[in-house]
This record gives sequence, C-alpha cells and structure tokens, in this order.
Amino acid sequence: MDIYKKKEQATMLARHLFLIAISIVVIFPVFYVISISFNPLGAIGSDFIPDKFSLTHWKYILGLPYIEGESTVTNFPIIRWLFNSLKISFLTSLLVLFLSTTSAYALSRFKFRGRKTSLLVLMIVQMFPSIMALVAFYLILTFIGKYFPWLGTDTHWGLILVYLGGTPFNIWLIKGYFETIPASMEEAAIIDGCSRWQAFYKILLPLSVPILAVVGLLTFIGTFADFIVPSVLLKSQDQLTFAVGIQLFISESFSNRWGQFAAASILGALPIMLVFFSIHRYIISGLSAGGVKE
Repeated sequence: MDIYKKKEQATMLARHLFLIAISIVVIFPVFYVISISFNPLGAIGSDFIPDKFSLTHWKYILGLPYIEGESTVTNFPIIRWLFNSLKISFLTSLLVLFLSTTSAYALSRFKFRGRKTSLLVLMIVQMFPSIMALVAFYLILTFIGKYFPWLGTDTHWGLILVYLGGTPFNIWLIKGYFETIPASMEEAAIIDGCSRWQAFYKILLPLSVPILAVVGLLTFIGTFADFIVPSVLLKSQDQLTFAVGIQLFISESFSNRWGQFAAASILGALPIMLVFFSIHRYIISGLSAGGVKE
C-alpha cells in the first residue's frame, strides 16, 4: 500500500509541477508587458522589474501631459479609438443577439414553407469567410452611402451592418440549443395565459442564458479584435477602431513606442476581461440549470 501511495503522490506532484510550469509560461509574457508599460525606458530587453516605475507611457495613451512641466500630449486619439471599438462591439453584440434569437426561435418552433431551404441557405452562407466578400462589402456600402451617408463607408453603422452578416452561424448555434428545451414548457405557459411573445422571453430566453452569453461574448471579442474589415472600410483617424488605430500608432515609429504600445495593449485587454468575468458565471451556472414548472 505504501508503494501505491508513493506512486500516487509522485504522479500528483508531477501534475502540479507541469501545471505550474505551464502557468509560468503563460503568465510571464503578461507580466513582462505590464513591466514594460511602467518602465520609463519602455524598450524590449529591459529588466523584468525596472529600477524605477513611471506613469509616462500611461499618461501618453490617456491623452494626459506626459512630460513634467510641459503640456505635451499625444496626437493619437487612443481613448477615442477604444471608445469606437467598445461602441461598435456592444451594438453589434446586441443586434446579433436580437436577430439570432428571433430567427432561431422561428426556425426551431414554427413550421412554414421555405423553412428547410432557409436552413440550407444559412448553412451554405456560413461556409464562406467574410473576407471573401470584402470588396463586395466596400462597393455595397459605397452605393448605400450615396443615399444614406450615415450607413456608407467610413461610418460605424456601415461597419456594424457588415458585422451582422455573421448572424447565420449564431442562428444555427442558438437554434440547436432551443431544440434541447422542451416545447411543452412554452405550451404550458400559453395555456396559463401567456402570449407567444411572453412565452418566448419569459420562458425560453431565461433557460437559454448560457448560449446567449457565449454568442454575445464571442461576437464582442471577434468584433473588438477584428482588424481587416475596419482597416478597409474606415479611413478617418477619428473613426478608426482600437485595433486599426494601434497598428497605425506602432507602425510609424515602433522602435520608440514599445512602452506606449504595452500600456495600450493592457488598456485594450481590460474591456474583454471585464465582459468575460461579468458573464462567465451565467455560462457556468446555466450549463447545469434546468427548467422546472411549479
């Protein structure tokens, strides 16, 4: 028995050491970026723990005077870029959730002519990446912009309109989840006096929080981190998203801006972290939750 216990302890120790090593490999670059953002030198290859900490790089990206005694501020609207990305990602997530849930509900609960054809079209559309239609998107928005300037190129609403093209995948995803929920629960609610719409948002949606949280999170992250589409559709500096703006910022003088780039990277990662930690409990708790009619 002692031999088996020793083997078990050795195996457990090896697993813990392996996990610790993986954690160090993953966490070390993050702490190094944080260190560079507070290092007044702000250069790659500097000490992991700087001799002196400075907020110069953070003041630079926040648009504050970063030279003591002078009113020198950055010419790059980094905070505006961040706000643009947050606005676009938030609105896109809301619209995608609305369109996806209503469409998935109709396809999973109602029988109508053309239903199978619609599902087939959605499946085919989602097989092609959006980058293949980038030229078409640009031409379409250019044409729309002649009649609705707020929906053309170099506008946030035009970019959001393009992002809504990724809805078919989410419709299939949510539809599959809806079909795991018994329709008898909605029928019971309707018998009790609920309308079809009330049964949808009072019964079905609360039970679908896990998949809605996943779709909303993936849409937010994908939109926030996207570079290719906004780099083609957006031209004005004030209209740029965070990813495109930071690329422009670092491309002009990358060797002298690693400290500012590190601080901007941390600032850009904060919204995604906050969104994830604010909804992850719904994902975890909802996976084992069920519906009980009392």
